[in-house]
Amino acid sequence: MPTYSALDAWIDQHFDEEVAFVQALVRVPTDTPPGHNAPHADKAAELLQGIGYEVEKHPVTDADVRAYGMESITNLIVRRRFGEGGPTIALNAHGDVVPPGEGWSHDPYGAMIDHGKMYGRATAVSKSDFGTFTFALRALEAVAKPKHGAVELHFTYDEEFGGELGPGWLLQKGLTQPDLMIAAGFSYEVVTAHNGCLQMEVTVHGKMAHAAVPHTGIDALQGAVAIMNQLYAENRRYQGISSRVPGIKHPYLNIGRIEGGTNTNVIPGKVVFKLDRRMIPEENPADVEALIRQVIADAVDGFNAGRPDEGIRVDIKRLLLARAMTPLPGNAPLVDAIQKHGEAVFGEKPAAVGTPLYTDVRLYVERGIPGVIYGAGPRTVLESHAKRADERLDLQDLRRATQVVARTLADLLQ
Repeated sequence: MPTYSALDAWIDQHFDEEVAFVQALVRVPTDTPPGHNAPHADKAAELLQGIGYEVEKHPVTDADVRAYGMESITNLIVRRRFGEGGPTIALNAHGDVVPPGEGWSHDPYGAMIDHGKMYGRATAVSKSDFGTFTFALRALEAVAKPKHGAVELHFTYDEEFGGELGPGWLLQKGLTQPDLMIAAGFSYEVVTAHNGCLQMEVTVHGKMAHAAVPHTGIDALQGAVAIMNQLYAENRRYQGISSRVPGIKHPYLNIGRIEGGTNTNVIPGKVVFKLDRRMIPEENPADVEALIRQVIADAVDGFNAGRPDEGIRVDIKRLLLARAMTPLPGNAPLVDAIQKHGEAVFGEKPAAVGTPLYTDVRLYVERGIPGVIYGAGPRTVLESHAKRADERLDLQDLRRATQVVARTLADLLQ
């Protein structure tokens, strides 16, 4: 159709501008933790205002942010209404990212372009989709000129912590209530379901002692090892549990951080470790958490057996509970339009699948707002190097995903 070709052409003509827009955002660090992300929101608002958009800034109170474990959050909304009737479509991307870590061959905040790829933390997930969604909206307004409905840009800053003070906060405060939504994702698939995530902090208390007389203490590290061995045994059991959702295999558990002890010659009196339990859509989060707590309790009992007077004790704190996303029937127009235009632009039809990740989109879906995950990026998380060194984005994926989103918006706002 002429409209689709004109949208593609507008995006081609403004693509250098889009690339520069994304580069400017990648160059403002948003390591989370610590999560001092308001400066990035200020930069994003400045860029959006520079292209003529009115930007609403919604800062979350310092007390709420610090209680959450972060330093600053300012969520952004851009509203573009085209006329009465028609759906309101939200486009959500998050600006917070994990710290870059080691092993980079390019500056993680340089946004350098090398052989057609932009390198930097959040180039693939998901500062790229600040560009995808903004320039798809600009193309829509310049070319398709819809007469009905509205589009909102939601740029938020706490996805790494679960999204409760990002999309969850915007929805809870009544600042938005879209009819449909698209969240930042990968350009080669339409994600309609995803895993849930339970994160817990386990503190193992023992009793410090001099290493020369270890029998006078209680080794918290040995106790932690006993608990972790039981958790890893539980993880092996998960291999036999299969999800029915294409793209999602089975539950799994990971222990991602451990710290404790005071010195080499001291029996550790306290050890803290943090675990991450991914839940398939078929699982009940309450049951999963109860079982994890029982596995830990049984391991403690086993370690303390034969120590009638004293042994280790454990405190367990839930850090995050992100429920799984399951498809709502109303997401069919989104899926159909993205698949149609994905096939036209990329030359292959993107599959509608689940993903083992968890994202902000679940917070919209939990409130009855049909949504999918789609945006700029490679075929897989592995190819993007997301959360690893040398995260990168093929610029042609950015261009083509922007065209797909613009075409999809044109269809939905006819």
